[in-house]
Amino acid sequence: MPAQPFQQDPSVPPSCVVEVTGVPEKVASTEPVQSVRTPIRMEYTYTPGRALSDYLVAMKDKKIIAERCPETGQVFVPPRGVSPVAGVVTAGKVELPATGYVESFNITRVPIATRPDLEPPYCSAWILLDGASISFMGLVINCEPESVKLGTRVRAVWKPDDELEMAATNILGWEPTGEPDVEIPDIERIGQKGDLE
Repeated sequence: MPAQPFQQDPSVPPSCVVEVTGVPEKVASTEPVQSVRTPIRMEYTYTPGRALSDYLVAMKDKKIIAERCPETGQVFVPPRGVSPVAGVVTAGKVELPATGYVESFNITRVPIATRPDLEPPYCSAWILLDGASISFMGLVINCEPESVKLGTRVRAVWKPDDELEMAATNILGWEPTGEPDVEIPDIERIGQKGDLE
């Protein structure tokens, strides 16, 4: 089958849904399916590898370890041992400060059955650490969710010292520092345009 040309105009439905389809005669008199529930559970063992192991071990000492791409200079956290941009092995650890800013966020107002520990409304955000090239997800805490803005400066809130372990969950969330918001220079990169307000 020849490849179909890429549809550029979003107002025009794809050709595969333009054709009129119908219910096969054999099942025309059956009751239509309204929904399907299929409980799924998957258990697995995850081996973090060298780079992520170093990251998790450092977490016990309240340190955030990243790795730098030798070709682009980009700093990736959490490190995976390879640059997703250049496709080369990352070299050299970089310790990042536990501060950064909110690059994007979402306020959740409905409960999630599998996360009873999260009481809505709460704010989850992509946090770009100072010195990092990519952001990672965390909760913005110790403030009203509605007060969070793009560019809000935040710092890590760690577990008490006697509860620290080799886990990313040592960071309970990120709280505003009270510093002026960061103006995101390349805001179009994250799908946002216009004012930061």
